[in-house]
Amino acid sequence: MGMRRTPPRRPTIKDIARRAGVSESAVSFALNGRPGVSEATRERVRRVAEQLGWQPSTAARALSGEGAATVGLVLARPARTLGVESFFLQLVSGVQEALAARRFGLLFQVVEDLGAECAVYRRWWAERRVDGLLVVDPRAEDPRPGLLDELGLPAVVVGAPDGPPGPPYAAISTLWADDTAAMTSVIDHLHTLGHRRITHIAGLPELAHTRRRMACLRAEAARRELPDVRSVTTDYSDAQGAEATRRALSGPRPPTAIVYDNDVMAVAGLAVAAERGLSVPADVSVVAWDDSALCRNTHPALTSLTRDTPAFGRRAAEHLLSLLNGAPPHRIQDTTPTLLPRASTAPPPHSESPAGSGTPQGET
Repeated sequence: MGMRRTPPRRPTIKDIARRAGVSESAVSFALNGRPGVSEATRERVRRVAEQLGWQPSTAARALSGEGAATVGLVLARPARTLGVESFFLQLVSGVQEALAARRFGLLFQVVEDLGAECAVYRRWWAERRVDGLLVVDPRAEDPRPGLLDELGLPAVVVGAPDGPPGPPYAAISTLWADDTAAMTSVIDHLHTLGHRRITHIAGLPELAHTRRRMACLRAEAARRELPDVRSVTTDYSDAQGAEATRRALSGPRPPTAIVYDNDVMAVAGLAVAAERGLSVPADVSVVAWDDSALCRNTHPALTSLTRDTPAFGRRAAEHLLSLLNGAPPHRIQDTTPTLLPRASTAPPPHSESPAGSGTPQGET
């Protein structure tokens, strides 16, 4: 099998200036039809640009009101889980609102895995389909920022990387919210109510935010000396959320509180509790990570972590538009989700000792 060939770099105004023997500003004037250069220089610059295969940036034209450009978003998640999860719909609605105001389109694709996502980026780059990207679901040792830097595609990564921030890139910003602080607020709430047996039904284990939430739960359990606190991972679907709930409630020491990583799994958990004859919150308390209409309209209404997800999407798109307009990249912390207690959380059914002994159970 041969080595993967690095795609050729797109020619830039700097390349044209060097080949034509003129300044970059002269190239800009010549290619944009502005006065300030002679006709001979204008013709030489255009000839060199054609020889190099240079194409004007659709992003620059769109930002100046002269054309239309496109931003790409690829989701590498099981397609079956997206139709019922409101977070991405709300995020995309905010993204689209910001892009439409600047005459940008959104190119959206769902793929099966990270390798397929990287292949889409290479194809979009080669076909000049997109001018910039919104990248979601950071992972451990994530190959995507390095690839996009190599291709020269500006991007905003939505979410913090796993571990310390990666190296700075020329045109990649990061917009993130503090998952650790959000999880701490959930554990504080449940611990104050008296819960000592807590199960976290998490999402995909390879995602950086899943790992942060699980690590925070471990740390809080150790700090409070709670032995019956654990995380289990799923694919975010209602089916796996329900199955994880059944396993948790069938154990010898079932949890008195369950924290779900999305609204769909939390609602599935309510149904499992009902099928087992358990009352929420009298027998088991339930918390959902992201608030939605599902959380507000179930019975009982679900205690949830809430934030303005469309606004989060708008800000991500606006930061990308800034990058496309020449702004330097930034690492921006967004608003931390806030816990909104509702009727699904209450003190546990039986008084428990204020703290256990030993260490929390591991994840599966």
